[in-house]
Amino acid sequence: MGLAAVFLANTYLGRVEQAQTQTAQGTRKVVVARVPIDFGAQVTADKVRLIDWPADSVPAGAFHSFEQLLPMGKARVALRPILADEPILRPKLAGEGGRATISAVLKPGMRAAAVRVNDVAGVAGFVLPGDVVDVLVTRSPTDLTGNRGQITDVLLQKVRVIAIDQDANDNAAKPVIGKTATLEVSQLDSQKLALAQQVGTLSLVLRTVAGEVNPVVETVSVEDLRDGAFVGGYNSPQPAAFRPEPAPNRVRQPRAPQPRPAATPAGNRVEVIRGTQDKSYEVGRYAGF
Repeated sequence: MGLAAVFLANTYLGRVEQAQTQTAQGTRKVVVARVPIDFGAQVTADKVRLIDWPADSVPAGAFHSFEQLLPMGKARVALRPILADEPILRPKLAGEGGRATISAVLKPGMRAAAVRVNDVAGVAGFVLPGDVVDVLVTRSPTDLTGNRGQITDVLLQKVRVIAIDQDANDNAAKPVIGKTATLEVSQLDSQKLALAQQVGTLSLVLRTVAGEVNPVVETVSVEDLRDGAFVGGYNSPQPAAFRPEPAPNRVRQPRAPQPRPAATPAGNRVEVIRGTQDKSYEVGRYAGF
């Protein structure tokens, strides 16, 4: 009976050891976060641990030992928030002994441009790192007669916000009213932002990430400040190098012939056509036009 018991025990332990060996052969050690690590936080040995990961699905850029992650004890800094039990990957970390920088999270060929915002322009603080916005510019051009009138244009569309003030944590959820917003833009768009801040006021408009860029944008003037009104776009009196094409869904209806109005005394007057009706206004009586 004793020999039988020893035989059964050895058989069981042999099967367990064989199963453990087979499991170990199909896995590989991977360094994962022991606790959540925020953007800009140092990655230290007490915040990570080693686990067995299926060898055929190890993420690219993973670390397989503490020495590989922290060579010679040099500190690394997280460039992206890392959740608990999430693998530590090289693209999410700064170099050895490095620090968290905005330039490290920019896409190739892109620039980081900062713009001034306030509680209104920043959508009451609901614009956070990681959001996508449109940028509007409001300015006051001068016509040929010296009169000034305000207009608003769409300057940029679908721009990614990478930081609000000095916070670049794209996991932030609490609204924060900041003074500056750092946007990820191209070289040309960064020049437009710099110029627009000198000639007008910028505003940010939140939009959905899945939304498409509108190929046709309109200019809104003071004449459009009525519910549902749009007189057809602002026509600058000065020549421009680029003029957007009219919206494809806007069909201009033929205007019925109207008798020409009687001649008016010489002066600065503007004739406005709305549909099939004409009306003449004296310049200077309405909002400076």
